[in-house]
Amino acid sequence: MSALRHHGNLSHTEISSFTGLASGTVSAITAELEKSRLILRTEQQSAQGRGRPRVLFTPNAACAYLAVVIISSDAIQYSLADYNGKLIDRFSERRQETQRGDFVAAINTGLARLASRSRITHEAIRHLSISSKGLVDPAGGRLVWSPVLGDEQVDFHDDLAEVWQNRVAVNNETLLVAEALWMRQQTKPDSLLTGGKGMLAALSLGHSIGLGIARSTASGFEVVAPNFGHMLHMPGAALCRCGSRGCIEAYCGFYAILRTAFEVPPDTIPAKFVPLAELDKIASNARHGNRMAAFAFRQAGLALGNGLARLFSLHDHMPVFVTGPGTRYYDLLQGGILEGLLQSQAVRFGGLPAIHVELNEPELVFEGHMGLALSRMDEDMVSAGMTTPPSAQAG
Repeated sequence: MSALRHHGNLSHTEISSFTGLASGTVSAITAELEKSRLILRTEQQSAQGRGRPRVLFTPNAACAYLAVVIISSDAIQYSLADYNGKLIDRFSERRQETQRGDFVAAINTGLARLASRSRITHEAIRHLSISSKGLVDPAGGRLVWSPVLGDEQVDFHDDLAEVWQNRVAVNNETLLVAEALWMRQQTKPDSLLTGGKGMLAALSLGHSIGLGIARSTASGFEVVAPNFGHMLHMPGAALCRCGSRGCIEAYCGFYAILRTAFEVPPDTIPAKFVPLAELDKIASNARHGNRMAAFAFRQAGLALGNGLARLFSLHDHMPVFVTGPGTRYYDLLQGGILEGLLQSQAVRFGGLPAIHVELNEPELVFEGHMGLALSRMDEDMVSAGMTTPPSAQAG
């Protein structure tokens, strides 16, 4: 299924070539998938008009649909894709809810609107893929801690199961970024993973600070999202949004940069959301010589560099891809990041890591959603042995 989505209509021989599967195995699998109506067969007549037509296979796009919900500090984005991975619809809504019940109700309403706009039934949406910054329990489908609701947990499996009778997956947003970056590197001839230890890190900068690590394993690869932003940077120091003191995020999240630039006491309760326009003003001041504004970004970079140095001490060197809205200030953060890295023995002896700035984080997040969710949909639908697809059209 993955080969068909990546390469378009494929013949029996092409599927065998792309997957490495034996001809007989491909025949058995395509027969099973065609019977279950998960793939469609088409015939292509040769250009000369003679001989047997060429048989091609493609995913049955209308067989099932995937809904993607991306939760950020100020908005919730809803996307709908078909079984071929094609984006059908997308819209965003401003997030104003501060209570768990209202928050879940808003997501239910948004999903219902997503189905209604494309005139498909709830049953046709076979998988919900949800992401947020913060602490996530993927196995339990729970949002454990988030910048949105704080300590108030959300069990999406239970809360959405009554209306959406399908699989719900919940992932940390930066984990999905690392997933997408890993898959991109696999297809590059000049991949940074070639000849290395098969590992990369995605560092997301913004209102929150996130980290995802993708690494090779004996059976393929795995992606994890350690709680990097809330690792201890300085004991008992600046107050973080999580309620602890001295977290990395308390020095380099947007609210932290704002707090330092205006010399606000570090124990001041952090702002829940800082508009980019405010950070842009501080950045402009820093670039025009304002010492306190420049200091705020340098301190933020120092905290990030120290945190990455600890990461390398534990896991060895790996390329780092910097993403998120904070990349627009990377020129102001870079000096502090290098200073923080060089304070570590691991970096002084092992050298500086390769650092790359990736500007389009939303695209990476969506790619990560699609990669994981479509793979899980394939597993669920094939194992369920579907004989007819669900009714896609709304009554």
